[in-house]
Amino acid sequence: MEGLIKGGTDNFAPIIEKLLNELMKIERKKCIGAESYERTEERKGYSNGFKDETLNTRSGSLKLKIPQVRGLKFYPSCLEKGCRSERALKLAIAEMYVKGVSTRRIKQITEELCGFDISATQVSRLTSLLDEELKAFRERPLERIKY
Repeated sequence: MEGLIKGGTDNFAPIIEKLLNELMKIERKKCIGAESYERTEERKGYSNGFKDETLNTRSGSLKLKIPQVRGLKFYPSCLEKGCRSERALKLAIAEMYVKGVSTRRIKQITEELCGFDISATQVSRLTSLLDEELKAFRERPLERIKY
């Protein structure tokens, strides 16, 4: 808490990083059915170390340690598999693209605001997310309205 109070919103990234790392450990423990090094009849799998990943967020880059499990399929529910940027950031980039901002300019913006760059290919992939959102909006059921 001291770091958050002294640094204000600049210190959100390390706090979120610690929180996510601890949540993933707890989730692994529940999935396995036992603590690390604990021998029980309920144990379904075994802890198998951690895999380092970087998650890019609006608060900055988070260095995460994703728990690995041997004997079970496990991936933390707080993360999208294969995803290295948060959904809100992806949608913001896709929206910039749709509004006509060039991929070169988007790369400059993300580098300046978030501390990482993004390729033109990644921008194109992100625009497909916006297409899904727009399709859901267009195809939503409308009730009868009086006008």
